[in-house]
Amino acid sequence: MNKTSSGTARSDALVLFGVTGDLAHKKIFPALYAMAKRGVLNVPVVGIATSDWNMTQLRKHVTDSIKQFSKIDDRPALHHLLSLLRYVAGNYSDPGTFYALRKTLGNVRRPAHYLAIPPALFATVIKGLGAAGLANQARVIVEKPFGRDLASAQSLNSVARSVFQEDSIFRIDHYLAKEAIMNLLYFRFANSFLEPIWNRNYVASVQITLSEDFGIEGRGAFYETAGCLRDVIQNHLFQIVALLAMEPPTYRGFGAVHGETTDVFQAMRALNPDDVVRGQYAGYRNEPGVAKHSNVETFCALRLFIDSWRWEGVPWYLRSGKFLAQTATEVIVQLKPPPQRLFADSAPVSGRANYLRFRLSPNSAVALAARVKRAGKDFVGDQRELYLVDERPGEETPYERLLGDAMTGNGALFTREDAVEAAWTVVDPVLNTPYQIHPYRRHSWGPKQANALIAKDGSWHNPGPGEA
Repeated sequence: MNKTSSGTARSDALVLFGVTGDLAHKKIFPALYAMAKRGVLNVPVVGIATSDWNMTQLRKHVTDSIKQFSKIDDRPALHHLLSLLRYVAGNYSDPGTFYALRKTLGNVRRPAHYLAIPPALFATVIKGLGAAGLANQARVIVEKPFGRDLASAQSLNSVARSVFQEDSIFRIDHYLAKEAIMNLLYFRFANSFLEPIWNRNYVASVQITLSEDFGIEGRGAFYETAGCLRDVIQNHLFQIVALLAMEPPTYRGFGAVHGETTDVFQAMRALNPDDVVRGQYAGYRNEPGVAKHSNVETFCALRLFIDSWRWEGVPWYLRSGKFLAQTATEVIVQLKPPPQRLFADSAPVSGRANYLRFRLSPNSAVALAARVKRAGKDFVGDQRELYLVDERPGEETPYERLLGDAMTGNGALFTREDAVEAAWTVVDPVLNTPYQIHPYRRHSWGPKQANALIAKDGSWHNPGPGEA
């Protein structure tokens, strides 16, 4: 099969597989509407699904999505988006579906195919696109999870590369397109004061928390196939680790950044069972689509090491979970205390030594904790946070940014084949080994066993609801 690169030419159509699904309804349609408002969406949007819909139903579906997850504040832009819609109904296993798509595309030469469908169908659709001649000069955009272990990721990569060239495959992790995540990369390498201390000599530990105060929200059948380790930690949190731990890129370009982040994944020490704590919130087994005796984790905490010159011996603690006390994402880079205790209160007997805190959501901030002397003769003080940066209004949403980038061939915010496989290599040893699941109360911070995991290096920082 001949594979032709899509190059840097802009895609002249967006094909949305799974147009009637949950992801399209919640994320993709509002993003397309935002692009229409900015005047950057001027190509056909062809939806494909198994539902026997007509155009009236599809337009209503799109309008309802924008009402619910955005707001209709630009009627001409909405009408423009609706005018771009096309629809093809059919089974993804039926070659006739792809030939109907080719007929609908007409003179389109460089389509971008977005696979907003269950991962089990990725390979089927990619092969169907290739067989119908719809891959030449085209791009394919694949939603996570890209595989569910190392072997399946390698298999899917093999299928994708048999039809598309690597620079035409866009593997989405929407976390990479969040403004606060992009600021991690900028903050690290735009400030000279950080580099001298950003290593094993001054950093005691790093912890990352991605917590949600809600449950699986009707996605029981999906969650039973994934669990927290696969769904959040192996991709979202690993990407944050990579941006924090990477070496300086040798040039300004996404190729250099991808190379450095992949090196981080390859330097990660493979997990063993003692590094991982799994939990399950009370009532999970009563959720629709969940097995009666399910052992799937809704909470996961792990201890990670990066065997590199910069990070040798520094523990990285990651945790995420459903039905935790707050919805927030934070990073704490814990610095070592001063080597000499000059002042009686300067050692972190209770509390923390200096640290950097990155608040990534729901609001965005970077803060540095430093000790400041109290007024008076005594050399005593308090640790205060120096506020550094805040989020900006009017930001592009992650899906708006990713859709625009994929359609113009900009791969900066997408993950590469070697990075995906390297990340799976780290977690693969613990995916299928027997483990104990620890129950925890809803709206707590997870099972107490996670506290024991980090006890050697202090305690978890629990994000507060009102923190900057």
